Amino acid sequence: MKRRLSQYQTFILLLVAIIAVFVIRTLLAADADVPRLNDLFSILTVAGALVVCLRGFRRLRRGDWAAAVLLGAVVGAGMGFATLFTPYPFLGVVRSNQEQALLRGLFTALAALGGLTIMRQGGPVQLHAADANWRKTLRGVLIGLAVGLPLALVNVFALRLTQGHPITWQSPLAAGLDALQPAVVEEVIYRFALWGLLWLALQKSVPEKAVWLAGLLSMLVHNYAHFDDLFLQSPLTALGMGAVLALLWGVPELILARRRGLESAVAFHWIQDAARFVTGF
Repeated sequence: MKRRLSQYQTFILLLVAIIAVFVIRTLLAADADVPRLNDLFSILTVAGALVVCLRGFRRLRRGDWAAAVLLGAVVGAGMGFATLFTPYPFLGVVRSNQEQALLRGLFTALAALGGLTIMRQGGPVQLHAADANWRKTLRGVLIGLAVGLPLALVNVFALRLTQGHPITWQSPLAAGLDALQPAVVEEVIYRFALWGLLWLALQKSVPEKAVWLAGLLSMLVHNYAHFDDLFLQSPLTALGMGAVLALLWGVPELILARRRGLESAVAFHWIQDAARFVTGF
């Protein structure tokens, strides 16, 4: 028993640290203006990715650098012209589309470099485009779209019920382009970089289970980071809604990223937001 507890000590410490961020931030938010959960975890993840990249940049290939720069450029350029996607002001300071474009593009590129450095060490998620494996890239994208479409329709129906207003059709082109913002940024940060960082932390203590334990932690962080206000108003409701979202949307993304690559998880995420934007939610 003691040996098993010792084996999972790192996992328990990581879990406690993550919970502490949520609890402390929520307690402070009751009386003070504090950063949003997504901002906090994005900063922590990008910082970790930068450290990993600086220590292991010699592992990176030309395709890795090109992929990271391209992802950052796509996010930055898209954010500069976004009309349907409006992110929260980062740390309450970065507000304009141009400022958000620079920040989101930079964070995406740095997180991608960290994730790629970890990938070259045998990490849990592959980015097939970095290896110019277009067959696997296309296959992953198509599978992600196929798995995501039914859940995207469920999501629109649920939003219509919970928000109480009818569908208002928006430009499909704007919806598709703007949906790349949450899809690419969140998947690169949480599904690629954070999962990889947690895997690095766990692989020595629980090598056979590190992939899925790290994936579980990254999925929970990603899901629950959306509930800043709800944690203040009704913590139990936030916990329940986060669990439902994790089961319906988090688990598929996790499996797609692991089995089919990051592109597949991005495609799954993209179609959720594209459907939401085009219907006016």
